[in-house]
Amino acid sequence: IMNKLYVGNLSPSVTVEDLKQLFGERKLPVADQVLLKSGYAFVDFPDQNSAIKAIETLSGKVELHGKVIEVDYSVPKKLRSRKIQIRNIPPHLQWEVSVCVSVLNTDTETAVVNVTYATKEEAKVAIEKLTGHQFDDYSFKVSYIMDTDAAPPVQAPRTRRGGRTSRDQGSSQPGPSGGYGSPRPRQHDFPLRMLVPTQFVGAIIGKEGNTIKDVTKQTQSKVDIHRKENAGAAEKPITIHSTPEGCSAACRMILDIMQKEANETKTTEDIPLKILAHNSLVGRLIGKEGRNLKKIEEETGTKITISSLQDLTIYNPERTITVKGSVDACCKAEMEIMKKLREAYENDIAAINQQANLIPGLNLNALGIFSSGLPVLPPAAGPRSAVPAVAPAGYNPFLVSILCFLWGGRVFWFPLPFSHRLPEQQEVVYLFIPTQAVGALIGKKGQHIKQLAHFAGASIKIAPAESPEVTERMVIITGTPEAQFKAQGRIFGKLKEENFFSAKEEVKLETHIKVPSSAAGRVIGKGGKTVNELQNLTSAEVIVPRDQTPDENDEVFVKISGHFFASQTAQRKIREIIQQVKQQEQKHQQGAAVSPHHSK
Repeated sequence: IMNKLYVGNLSPSVTVEDLKQLFGERKLPVADQVLLKSGYAFVDFPDQNSAIKAIETLSGKVELHGKVIEVDYSVPKKLRSRKIQIRNIPPHLQWEVSVCVSVLNTDTETAVVNVTYATKEEAKVAIEKLTGHQFDDYSFKVSYIMDTDAAPPVQAPRTRRGGRTSRDQGSSQPGPSGGYGSPRPRQHDFPLRMLVPTQFVGAIIGKEGNTIKDVTKQTQSKVDIHRKENAGAAEKPITIHSTPEGCSAACRMILDIMQKEANETKTTEDIPLKILAHNSLVGRLIGKEGRNLKKIEEETGTKITISSLQDLTIYNPERTITVKGSVDACCKAEMEIMKKLREAYENDIAAINQQANLIPGLNLNALGIFSSGLPVLPPAAGPRSAVPAVAPAGYNPFLVSILCFLWGGRVFWFPLPFSHRLPEQQEVVYLFIPTQAVGALIGKKGQHIKQLAHFAGASIKIAPAESPEVTERMVIITGTPEAQFKAQGRIFGKLKEENFFSAKEEVKLETHIKVPSSAAGRVIGKGGKTVNELQNLTSAEVIVPRDQTPDENDEVFVKISGHFFASQTAQRKIREIIQQVKQQEQKHQQGAAVSPHHSK
């Protein structure tokens, strides 16, 4: 679907051979099909990567018979709806996208993302706002991509679409196109991600790809083997997209293939099953005092270990769950493990989507910062060896850095890393956590808090308890805006992981920041107007306590209560007000120092 391109502005004298020769010169794979019309052509490329490469290298850059050609996706009008592709994104840029997003693995030097908006209108606004948008000397390129769900079903009366959900929920089978064009059941796409020894990848693929085709056909799954990832590494990631049953069936077939290959090559030891899971979900898989994991081990007769938190990097938010036992036992354990991970993921998405009132039209379908606080670079950005493969749209362990959402009909950017837009001065934030969570935050021998401080690039200190019976303790975080975002996000995530809040309850914490007493009035606004607007915008509770005595630095406290996104948005808005007040004061002082008669 994503490989069909439109080639426009062609001279009447251009032939199919001319086009094929051009693709060859540009080292593009020879297109499967070229359909030449008068002044334009349709071209089918073998895969999405080569299609992106063709657009990037040819469109607006190549002259054919005296005319500069245009190349873009061929998308029928009725299928131009909620899905767009953004290309030419700076490779060093992190992303945090609040709509369903997929960061693609491509050979291009810049990053490419596919984004699905909540509505057709939002996608249209995004295309208008983002096309040609300059960011760090890069100009974004945006195209519609096919949104198959937008078209009415072929040869079906339109009225049937209204009653679609009940039929779909009863059917867990993907449609004839392997699930691409068929409306998905209500469940979110949550793939199984496995790590397999590199020496077995050839056997899994099979001669001319026959073995893997057989797996996908029998299990009705989409299986991605990320062979190019981690060159020279001992293991390669595999991503399986299907229903829970389809994922489990494909997993069994892959384990059987590896076991057969091991027997034939006289590899004696059993091959463990290795599952990759986002760190933010792992705490709930383990359960309090490891109860969930112990139960799975006992019921399936397996031994399960989980990779250390220390193995996590900014490039890799996933942990490896290793299951040892017979193939049957490993398959039973896989079902139970994925059930727990899927539950945690669904709960997170439900909790985040409840925040839709944060910004009208917000469709937060990306797990991540909410639970984990790990903003992660897209594949083009980091050292290749450190970057695992990215799962396609739906579940995405890689969070994308511009928090880009539609707000009042315009695209709103919440940039991370902040260094592009925000001053890098140190900020101090006072975050209040339940007293019983202090041990979990500190970790054994202070390991967790040290790792967190190192990861975020912040100083994190827990203030002494004022009395033995206090229910909350103050965490003092000092760091740049980016460090604050990471540290606070990770603390919110930790409290969720460690079950200090129930699965259905979102983490809401109180945060205090200090503002110059001269700026306090501006934060409140005339008759409380600014503070009310802040609360409506962010859905956080913002209070500037009256009758405060300014401290030795002439500062007073502002209290912010809310979930992570709400608190962050409120903090940033208040910091902006402080910045404006300071700039006005500086201008005022400079103006007073310059003689009124002085002119340039």
